[in-house]
Amino acid sequence: MNAFIHSSFGVTDFWTFLIGTIFIVLLPGPNSLYVLSVAAQRGVRVAYRGACGIFLGDLMLMILSAGGMASLLRSSPGLFYVVKYAGAAYLGWIGLQMLRNGWRGFRQRAQTADAPVSVASAAVQPGEPFTKALAISLMNPKAILFFISFFIQFVDPEFHAPLLSYGLLALICQLASFTYLTIIILVGARLAEAFRQRRRLSAGMSGGVGALFIGFGVKLASATL
Repeated sequence: MNAFIHSSFGVTDFWTFLIGTIFIVLLPGPNSLYVLSVAAQRGVRVAYRGACGIFLGDLMLMILSAGGMASLLRSSPGLFYVVKYAGAAYLGWIGLQMLRNGWRGFRQRAQTADAPVSVASAAVQPGEPFTKALAISLMNPKAILFFISFFIQFVDPEFHAPLLSYGLLALICQLASFTYLTIIILVGARLAEAFRQRRRLSAGMSGGVGALFIGFGVKLASATL
C-alpha cells in the first residue's frame, strides 16, 4: 500500500503522515474551540458555516505551503516575524473580546444567578462565523506550523507531478478535519440547551475560551521554524 501510493502519487511514508495528521488534528486548537463555541451557542447550521471557513483557510495554507511559502519564511526571517506576530496579536485580540463578553455576562445577571440566557448573548461574538473562522484558521499556530513544517516532508521532490502529491495530502487533511469538526459540532449542539438556561455557564465558557485564545497567541508569538 505504501509503495503503491509512493509510486502513484509521490507521497513518502504515507502511514506516518496519516497517523501524524490524525493526532495533530485531535490536538485542541483555535479552530476546534471556535467551532465548538458556535455550535453550543448558535446551532449546527451556523457552526458548519464556521467550519467551512476553517476548511478554506486550511486549503489556503496548503496552497501556500505547496507554493514554497515554507522556504520563503525560512529564508526571510523578517517576513516570518511579521506573520508570526500579526497572527499572535489577532488571536490575543479575539481572546480579550471573549474575556470581556464573559465578564459582561457575569455582570448582567438579572434576578437570579442562573437566569435564562438567549443564544444571542452567547460567548461567541455576533458576526459572520465563516469570515471569522477563516481568519482564525489562517492565524492558527498549529495549522501554520503543520503546513509549513510537517505537511511538505511527505512529498517526494523527484515525483513528476507534485501537485498530485499535495492534492492527496490535502484531501486527507480535509477529511480528517471534517470528521473531527463534525463530532465537535454535534457535541456543541448537545450543550446548547445548558448554555441557553444558565447565564453563568455561558459567561464562564466565554472567559475560558478567551483565555485559551490568548494562550494560543502567546504560543504563536514564541513559535520558531
